[in-house]
Amino acid sequence: MWKDRLVSAIVLGICLAIAGMGIGYGFYKGRARDRYVTVKGLAEREVETDLAIWPITFSVAANDLAELQGEIESGRRAITQFLLASGFRQDEMSLSAPNITDNEADRRRGNNRAPFRYMGEVTITTRTASVDLVRLSIEESGRLVGQGLVLAAQSWRSPIEFLFTSLNEIKPAMIVEAAKDARRAAAKFAEDSESKVGKIRHAAQGYFSINDRDRNSPEVKRIRVVTSIQYYLVD
Repeated sequence: MWKDRLVSAIVLGICLAIAGMGIGYGFYKGRARDRYVTVKGLAEREVETDLAIWPITFSVAANDLAELQGEIESGRRAITQFLLASGFRQDEMSLSAPNITDNEADRRRGNNRAPFRYMGEVTITTRTASVDLVRLSIEESGRLVGQGLVLAAQSWRSPIEFLFTSLNEIKPAMIVEAAKDARRAAAKFAEDSESKVGKIRHAAQGYFSINDRDRNSPEVKRIRVVTSIQYYLVD
């Protein structure tokens, strides 16, 4: 009888030992999964813009609407001829509807009498992929003033937009670059803590930002993305 009890006690002890080892291993694995590091990876590129939007606004004045219309047509022809001579295509240009002000109506509201009754403002916008051509033509646009055109103040305050429209073409490569940068940061942290980098626990891709490289070079953009990644740390 006592032999049976001894065998039962031994078996029970072995079972308890195995169970304890399992619990301990599970606890260790659970603790190991709690060990992770959060790092950020950065990718940056400078790119040339591939689209320019160049509005040229001019003003005209007259005492009757027919004369004003004639001045508008004359200004439109002068600017169109200048753009065509510079190398732009007709289908790259668009003409806005005239913005006409009746100064007589303003005078009746108490404003001072203007030398002309009607004032008109018109914008011709060039939308083109020829960014370098736009930059060169801007330097020559002063010739329009020599032809008697009154360019609106906004035409001299660099209202031109330089855009980069090919972001989707470089996105995948930049995401890979940011992930590699994050991995390098995680590896350095793991080395300092005498660990190794494990699998990815969580990853979040940041937004892509596009900004001018500097205020004097709007035709060159700096693209930036920051990726946040969590890696498990293992011994």
